Amino acid sequence: MTSKPLKAVEAMTDEERAALYPIILSEYNPAWPAWYEEEKQSLQRLLGPEIMVGIHHCGSTAVLGLLAKPTVDILLEIAPDTDIGALIASLPGPDYIPLYPPSIPSPPPHLMVIKGYTPTGFAEKVYHIHVRYPGDADTKEKLLFRDYLIAHPEAAAEYAALKRGLAGRFEHDRDGYTVAKGAFIQAVAERTGANK
Repeated sequence: MTSKPLKAVEAMTDEERAALYPIILSEYNPAWPAWYEEEKQSLQRLLGPEIMVGIHHCGSTAVLGLLAKPTVDILLEIAPDTDIGALIASLPGPDYIPLYPPSIPSPPPHLMVIKGYTPTGFAEKVYHIHVRYPGDADTKEKLLFRDYLIAHPEAAAEYAALKRGLAGRFEHDRDGYTVAKGAFIQAVAERTGANK
């Protein structure tokens, strides 16, 4: 009996990806900042300062004590004149998987790169690398949101409760999960002035 060859992540249908990569929430893992630092060094080595002009740990894994998907979100700022094809070629597959355009609309350069998605499920370390130009509104919003949650533990607890409630409803719908968190994120953006 021969086993069927595994499908590459990028060749999977949306339904296959949804089944293989469900929404999973974890209590805070103190290793997440170290995972970020490790990946930051890898990206600096692969891309160099000509392409990479800024990098930030964002998302829930950047907030001490916050319940999160065990996925380290990285905000990668690239030079405005970066050749996107060259950037993608600098990130070796199959480890790095570019999603362009991402399923949820994003600001230019409309690119997200994922790492840790294997044909059999999640690797131990999973990353979402959000590629942006410096100073765009999305960058500002993501960093202000992170900083707000760090400074306001009550808001972080409210966000954790929201995520717990949504995880069951959207276990196999990542985009729906992200969209459902939008009102909370928008309310924080209004408090911080991120949307001005």
